[in-house]
Amino acid sequence: MSKPNISEHDGVRNLHFGTRIIQGAMRLDDQLALEFEYIQQMMLWTLFIEQPAHIVQLGLGAGALTKFCHHYYPTARTTAIELDPAVITECYLHFALPANNQMLSVCAMDAWDFVNNQSNHSSCDVLQIDLYDAQAVEPTLNSPEFYAACADCLTANGVMTVNIFCDRDNHSHNLEAIEQSFGAVAWLPEVHDSNVVAIAFKQAPSIDFDQLYERAARVEQQLKLPAKSWVDGLMLWMQG
Repeated sequence: MSKPNISEHDGVRNLHFGTRIIQGAMRLDDQLALEFEYIQQMMLWTLFIEQPAHIVQLGLGAGALTKFCHHYYPTARTTAIELDPAVITECYLHFALPANNQMLSVCAMDAWDFVNNQSNHSSCDVLQIDLYDAQAVEPTLNSPEFYAACADCLTANGVMTVNIFCDRDNHSHNLEAIEQSFGAVAWLPEVHDSNVVAIAFKQAPSIDFDQLYERAARVEQQLKLPAKSWVDGLMLWMQG
């Protein structure tokens, strides 16, 4: 594993894994804010689930999503799984990650082991996946078997969001692997440099776009996230 290192630019602290590639970020004057658009889009599930009981993050990065979910969903258990203990240490030291408590658990373990542990099956209302190594060429876990195990971890109406950062051929490979195990899969338009955020449903939902825009307005008010643009993106996806 590459040693994590830190840089700062224009009031933003960045996490790297031994390369120039940014693996996570925190705005110093607003430590809860989700700095990057694709990280904001990982909260796409909020359009479909209002009160999750258990939110799980695979791949800690700089801890942005973990902090955000723990803060804004205080009655939900938030679990983060990170392979590299050094990344967890950096998040505690430099990215304002709270210590573990009754509602927050950050664990040093392999995401593969987590999703294949039967004690975790049917336990997650929300699964957020952002798994990359130092080179960030493609997700480190992206096989049909991995996504099948992710589906096993979800509750009956559970939802998974995934950051897919890779070339266009691998976008298709990842999406096809996800589709094999989920009732429905959709994705938002590409942002940044080849980031595509997908959302996968254990069971295909009934989608009413008027209701989604109403829900998006509440998300924007409560979480200060650009949720209406996500609904716009889902409409574009449906139009093909």
